[in-house]
Formats: sequence, C-alpha cells, structure tokens
Amino acid sequence: MSAVRDTILNNYLQTYQPSITRYDSHKKSDLRNTYNSIVKLNKESPWYLPVTNKDAQAFAVGLKENARELRSDIAQLGGLEENGLISGKSAYSSDSSVVSATFVGDENSVDDIPSFEIEVKQLATSQENIGNYLPSSEVSLPEATYSFDVSINGMNYEFQFSITEGETNRDVQDRLVRLINNSGIGLSAKVEEKGSESALMISSEATGIPHGKESIFKISDERTSKEKGAVDYFGLRNVETEPTNAIFSINGEERETNSNHFTVGKTYEIMLNGVSEEGKPATIGLKTDTETVTDNLSKLVGSYNNFLKAVSTYTSSMARSKQLTGEIKGIGSYYGNLLSNVGIDVDEDGTLSVDEEKLKESARESGDLSSTFSALKDFSNSLLRKSNQVALDPMEYVQRTVVAYKNPGHNFASPYTTSSYSGMMFNFFC
Repeated sequence: MSAVRDTILNNYLQTYQPSITRYDSHKKSDLRNTYNSIVKLNKESPWYLPVTNKDAQAFAVGLKENARELRSDIAQLGGLEENGLISGKSAYSSDSSVVSATFVGDENSVDDIPSFEIEVKQLATSQENIGNYLPSSEVSLPEATYSFDVSINGMNYEFQFSITEGETNRDVQDRLVRLINNSGIGLSAKVEEKGSESALMISSEATGIPHGKESIFKISDERTSKEKGAVDYFGLRNVETEPTNAIFSINGEERETNSNHFTVGKTYEIMLNGVSEEGKPATIGLKTDTETVTDNLSKLVGSYNNFLKAVSTYTSSMARSKQLTGEIKGIGSYYGNLLSNVGIDVDEDGTLSVDEEKLKESARESGDLSSTFSALKDFSNSLLRKSNQVALDPMEYVQRTVVAYKNPGHNFASPYTTSSYSGMMFNFFC
C-alpha cells in the first residue's frame, strides 16, 4: 500500500508541481473544521453517479489545486489577518538576480529587525552523472534482465530492466529515464544526444555535500540480484559534476550551507539565485509601508488573474466551468468601482489591471492605509471564501447525473461524497 501511496504522491507532484508553503500545514482544529464543513455540505446534497470521464476527473483535481494556490497566495500576502494586506511587512533585495528575500518574522517586532549585506561567492549545486555516449541504433549488451543499485539519502534502491531482441541503446536509455523519473527517490534523468550517439544523464534533486559524504548518490551493480554489467556499459557511475555547498558572507562573515534556500535569524527567507560581482554585496531589508501595500495589492491582482485564467481554460470542454468563471468575474465586478479609486481597473475579459502610479499615489497620500484600502480587504476576503468553497467541493462545477434526492430532514451525513475527487488520484495506480 505504501508503494501505491508513493506513486500517487509522485504523480501529483509531477503533474501539478504544487508550490508548498507553510500555510499548507494545518492544526487538528483546522482539519476538524474542514471535516465538519464537508459533513454539513453533504447533509442535504443529492446522490450522484460516480464521474468516470478522465477529462472531468482531471478538471476536478486541477480545479482544487488552482483554488489551493489562490488561498496560499492570499495567505502569504497576509490576507488571513485582519489588516494583513495593509499592515503586513515585506522584504526587499537590492539585487534580486543574485538573492531574493521574503519576510517571515514577527511583524510586531519590525523595529528591531536590521538590514544586512550578503555576498554570494558560490551556489549550492547538485550531483550530475553523465554516462557513456553509445551508438543510438544498436546495443552490445546480451539479451537478459539486468539490475543496478542506487544509494541515496541513506537508502538503497534496486532498479531492474530487460533487454530484448531488436532493441537499441536508445530504447533502453529511454526506458531507464522513465524508470528513474517515476521512482520518486530524488533523482531525475534524461537522454543527451551527440550526433548519432546518446548518453544517459542522471542528476540529483538535492544540492550540496551530505554530511560525512562526498556524493549525494552512488550507482553500482556489484551486489545486485540480476545480471551485472549495465552500470559500466552505460556509464551510470560516471560523475560529471560533484555537488557543492553554497558559500556566502553576511556582513562580512563567511558562511556555508548545502542549499540555496534558507532562513536568516528566523526573519528572512533567502533564495540564492546567482553569484555576486566581487565587492558588490546585495542589501536585504524591509520595505516601507507604502511599498509593502502596493506590492501586496499588485500580487493579489496577479493571483486573481491567474485563477481566472486557469478556470477559463476549461470553458470549452467543461460546460459548468462557465458558472465558476462568472462567479469569479462577479467578485471583481462587484468591487470594481471601489478598486478603481485606488488604481485597479476591471478589464473587458474580467481580469484586473493595475495603474502602478495611481496605486502608489493613493498609498502615499493616505493618512490611514487601512481605511483607504478597506475595499481591497473585502475583495481579498471574497476571493478567500470562493477559494475555500471551490477547494472543499470542486465537483460542484462538474457535470454530474443525479441518482436521487435525499428526504429533507430525514437523512444522514455522508462526509466523503465531496471527496470523490481525491479517489481520482488513485485511478490507474491500483
């Protein structure tokens, strides 16, 4: 069962590539509230036939993911707090091509948070193995079932594959790419071509040098269960690029870490993007209230537009998606006049556009940011409610056939009816 679960999770991560944030973790009370909401929602809902159409299933799972991303975006902007969008703090970097920063500290103690300089001398890199370049249209290994072992993250995994009559090096290499990429053990693979020859390239998803080791992963077949020889033939153990740690200095003090993503003083979340020019460190600090407000509102508009565009892509294939598109546009239209007062306009297609100069001017001239931008808070609250509703029951926007209506007042709760979409991720894996 654990293997099936891992396969499903890997499929989810590879298909939807979700951006997981700290707002995707929940307390027991949050999960209890979600459960109670599902129970309440289903108490009076009719019975439907199960949805077996693959496109409809993909639509439901994708819609839930889009709604989750919208909620996560609003949460990161402070939309879960009473005045988070307005009073929240955000960080800046004087050179985002080298390092970007996000404020993750306590907003009640921003007066005590200093800025600092960071100079990046080396980025953390992953390990990369490039195999032997072999003729793509032939193969020299005998027909047999081969296997090799991969040691990574303190675990050992065995991979098995067969070479049959008529196959070529490229056929086997393509099969190994699929085998490795679908394994979910922290490696990615692809085939590199050079003229009429091809080689297998295997890279680690992790970066940096593991503690007490020289490499992130090792490949061998000395103690494997099937035929040996594939590792040396394809050159799977040939390390082309050794992993390296990130080396940087903060206010002149040199530091080292195995990742390009880390936090500083539980205040700033740092992402290293490039190497600094010698003697030119980037400055990290907090933006002013005016800059924070305008940035947050611009990002909120971007999240709204992304959600609307994502839903709109289904209108030609999923009839009921038009209902959701209309509901989202309705939120923007309802607050349209109030939003235009601060520089946010509703376009003909329902998306929003930002007049940055007007938005900044409104923030600068405001004596009370909370009062001036109160409409934005109401707007974000409406988006938050809609994202929660869609995430709770994306099947509401899928064309379904009603089997029977429940007897009002004499029914029982069926808490998992709306969760039928979660089972869709198990399809074709069991």
